[in-house]
Amino acid sequence: MTISNHITLADIHRMPVGQIAALPADQLAMLKETADQQLTQAKTVSDWLDGAISLKYAERAAECRHEAGKDTGTIRFEDGDVTVIADLAKRIDWDQAKLAQIAENIASAGEDPAEFIETTLKVSERKYTALPESWRKGFEPARTVRTGKPKFRLLLGEEVR
Repeated sequence: MTISNHITLADIHRMPVGQIAALPADQLAMLKETADQQLTQAKTVSDWLDGAISLKYAERAAECRHEAGKDTGTIRFEDGDVTVIADLAKRIDWDQAKLAQIAENIASAGEDPAEFIETTLKVSERKYTALPESWRKGFEPARTVRTGKPKFRLLLGEEVR
């Protein structure tokens, strides 16, 4: 504990929850406000570092993905003693009106559109890629591919696998 009567955030991790709950309301309020401020500051610093890491490695990650014949997904490369793991998520959007029309076309051809189209009018990527090429072409006008926010992990002292 601290020398004074005032509890600090550094003290909290050594205190049982019941003891913390017994603190006066004004101390709990001050501790919570301080914790929230530190959390906001840490999030800001973390976001700033993520931006710097992305700036440093985004181009190299894109080159590695291109060399691997990938538009999205996870790749690994080394920068000195650091293994960089770069992930770029694939996000698929489906045009709801176009999918509804495709579902009607499938049904009118005597097939069950539920085999390909989920009730929310979206198509799973696995099922889409499993479709015959001629069918996929019919779905393409309703499909939009987006990427997610690039994510990077840095592993010190680990080799690329």
